[in-house]
Amino acid sequence: MEQEAETKISTPVENILKPQREWPLRLVGTLFVLAFIFVLAALILTLKNDLVGKRLQELQEELYAFGGRQGLVLEDIVVTGRERTSKEELNQALRLNRGDNMLKINVYDIKDKIEQLPWVKQAYVRRSLLPNVLHIDIEERQVKAIWQINEKFYPLDEDGKVIEADYQITEPILLIVGAGAPENFKNLLAALKDGDKDYIERVKVANFISGRRWNLILDDIRNGVTVKLPEDDIAKAWKKLVKLDETKGIFKRKLTIIDLRLPNKIVVKLRKGSEDEPKKLNKTKEHKL
Repeated sequence: MEQEAETKISTPVENILKPQREWPLRLVGTLFVLAFIFVLAALILTLKNDLVGKRLQELQEELYAFGGRQGLVLEDIVVTGRERTSKEELNQALRLNRGDNMLKINVYDIKDKIEQLPWVKQAYVRRSLLPNVLHIDIEERQVKAIWQINEKFYPLDEDGKVIEADYQITEPILLIVGAGAPENFKNLLAALKDGDKDYIERVKVANFISGRRWNLILDDIRNGVTVKLPEDDIAKAWKKLVKLDETKGIFKRKLTIIDLRLPNKIVVKLRKGSEDEPKKLNKTKEHKL
């Protein structure tokens, strides 16, 4: 009887000890879930109301105000490199006044605005807090040619980009003609530069033909020599022409046309008499004019 009683007592003791070991783990798990929910809710609330962003903005404004009270205000603007850009254009782009907070001046925004001006190719802007000066260095675009299209004339820079500004021609300058000429002007300029500078200056007109190739007029717009360049390898063709003039003086002849479109031949047209018919030269005999 006693043995049976002991057996009956031992079974409920084991059942009681088991849940006593599990409840701390359940409590930790519950607290972890609640903490995760709390953090997630706080994050969502913060993002929704942009509390962090607002606080950072407030701190930034406080810093600007402190700097202003300490004398960090704009006193002067120093501009270098300005020749064609007017003061009015620059002031309108800057919209700054003496006494403006130096820390509030956004140099990147000012740089972008200045580079939108027609004559400005690139701008460099920096602050100098002691003294309180804003430095602006401007690199202006240089006119390399005048583009004629539909009886209108536009100045072009060396990249072939139209300068949307008034321009008065004060000295002889290259005239380029034809649709699509600006987009191909940079390649032409690079090809001509790969040679003697004196010959480049003799080019007065560059006519872009059928959107494919160039005709150059040398020395005189009305009575100069027309050089017909090929579609490809124009630098090679130009070098060949320069060498031919240096060795045989081709430009001293009374020619109206020099055709370089054929890879192995040069076709020239004389100015007078019965010799006006084109004269073909094999590449190996091209010096025998």
